[in-house]
Amino acid sequence: MAKNDIHPTYYPSCKVYHNGQVVMTVGSTVPEMHVEVWSGSHPFFTGKQTFVDSAGRVEKFQKKFQGNYFVAKDKKKA
Repeated sequence: MAKNDIHPTYYPSCKVYHNGQVVMTVGSTVPEMHVEVWSGSHPFFTGKQTFVDSAGRVEKFQKKFQGNYFVAKDKKKA
């Protein structure tokens, strides 16, 4: 016999948002979802290349390795 009141609330019409627009409706345990990437915006499905940098990793990398970073390392070895 199944136990009562152990399952989460199911929302059969959960709206999925991408960039503030509803892109699809699915069944879920939450009333709405906000996503950064979905199949309609992913380069694999669209054939277009898009750039997603959610944490500023590229700028951090460029800042770390700018200038004479590698030259200074080579001089220490010699």
